[in-house]
Amino acid sequence: MPSLLRAPSWLRRLAPLSGGLALSLLLHVSAHADDLRVGFMPGPYRDAFTHGIEPQLKKLGYSIKYVEFSQGVQPNDAVERGQIDANIFQHSLYLNATNKQQGFDLVPVVHVPTPPMGLYSRRHKTLDTVPDGATVTLPADPVNAARALNILAAVGWVTLKPGVSPLSVSERDIVNNPKRLKIVPLDAAQAPRSLADADLAAVQGNFAVASGLKLTEALKLEDMTLPYVNVVAVKRSNEHAKFAKDIATAYQSPEFQKFFKANPVWAGYRLPDYFSQ
Repeated sequence: MPSLLRAPSWLRRLAPLSGGLALSLLLHVSAHADDLRVGFMPGPYRDAFTHGIEPQLKKLGYSIKYVEFSQGVQPNDAVERGQIDANIFQHSLYLNATNKQQGFDLVPVVHVPTPPMGLYSRRHKTLDTVPDGATVTLPADPVNAARALNILAAVGWVTLKPGVSPLSVSERDIVNNPKRLKIVPLDAAQAPRSLADADLAAVQGNFAVASGLKLTEALKLEDMTLPYVNVVAVKRSNEHAKFAKDIATAYQSPEFQKFFKANPVWAGYRLPDYFSQ
């Protein structure tokens, strides 16, 4: 394989992100025009796509190429640069925040079934047994920190400043902490591992599923509202492209809905509004 120093300039720019990512993209630079390159983070979205969406797209003549990422901004960077066509890992608030912070121009084309964030524990079986002064880990990025803090607020353990923006909230916006919780921000992907040391961890649904945690075992799941339901994201210039419309149609199809609902592994997911009830 050619060395990175002799690779194309766009690939050299990706070197700081991930050697594995650079390798994956190098393998796909000569992809056929009908190939769809789709990016994923660890979690359930690739499984749902592989078994419920890819068969429909193959009937339309597409060949799917999968690219795995390990850090949240990488899939958006790859879509922005045109190295993949779409990604499936984020909700629209996170997408809008990275667009603003990184200068990207990505848009959602369809919502997808999404596992909610939840509070998990290996030390406590119910919320009632969690002691005062407990240690709670939550995502360090503001958008997902807001979700975790809202769960804690919903059970009456913290009070947040009124009107705080979900794009900038942090543990510093707690104005009342009657349970004297010790809040520890960390990288969202590390939340499941933190259960070995913390009393509680607020774990995003995709990382919970990827680590073997069951949604039904959470001590408390968030009341997931629409801005936090995940999306398929593409470049704005591809918003009306045939491939984007075909992906959206496949998710919205009765075939996918029947397939998804029939799998007990996906119990507890927040379903998009287009799902038949």
